[in-house]
Amino acid sequence: MKKTIVRTEGLKKYYPVGGTVVKALDGVDLEIREREFVSVIGKSGSGKSTLLHMLGGLDVPTEGRVIVDGEDLSTMNDEQLAVFRRRKAGFIFQQYNLIPDLNVYDNITFPQELDGAVIDRDLIDDLLKVLDIEEKKAMLPSMLSGGQQQRVAISRALAMKPAIILADEPTGNLDTAASHDVIGLIKVLAARYQQTVILVTHDQDIAQLADRIIQMGDGKVLRGSDFHAAE
Repeated sequence: MKKTIVRTEGLKKYYPVGGTVVKALDGVDLEIREREFVSVIGKSGSGKSTLLHMLGGLDVPTEGRVIVDGEDLSTMNDEQLAVFRRRKAGFIFQQYNLIPDLNVYDNITFPQELDGAVIDRDLIDDLLKVLDIEEKKAMLPSMLSGGQQQRVAISRALAMKPAIILADEPTGNLDTAASHDVIGLIKVLAARYQQTVILVTHDQDIAQLADRIIQMGDGKVLRGSDFHAAE
């Protein structure tokens, strides 16, 4: 049986707004197994992006715990969280966040160089080939289409061999055909490299491509909170 790689316990995130308190997350208990492909859906303001930020150590909870690959993020200081983000979490955002002055290949290897890690050039060559951007590796981001830039961002996320891939509306700037291509590639690569993927999307068609759908509303998980829901 696959082990649990992500677990949240009583996860809460509250924001003071004016004289009121917004409950972005309000007691989320969640389990995700290794190598699962999970989509998180919900209306705007449901808490899905806040949840993703918590799982990636981009924000800290008001209350509760986040445990990723055996590490409790709630016990980490800022420096430890920064190391966690570099080594354990691969991020794919709607905005590609590529460095404009670096070519495709250097954009992919930049996080590893920043971390002082050994660059697995065979893995990167494989990613470039599977994602069909092998001939683009010397180009700058401005020379690529939106779909190609997102493929570079996917390569960058996977090249660090993270414990989890966190994708926040990765197809938000793409047309329907490119969106399905990108999600299909993420799924293929996740299986190929035995990665766990957590995808936030508002697109029901995209969500259906996942192994399990987690639906959120008003800061709570409405359905799909554990893997038994998918069995």
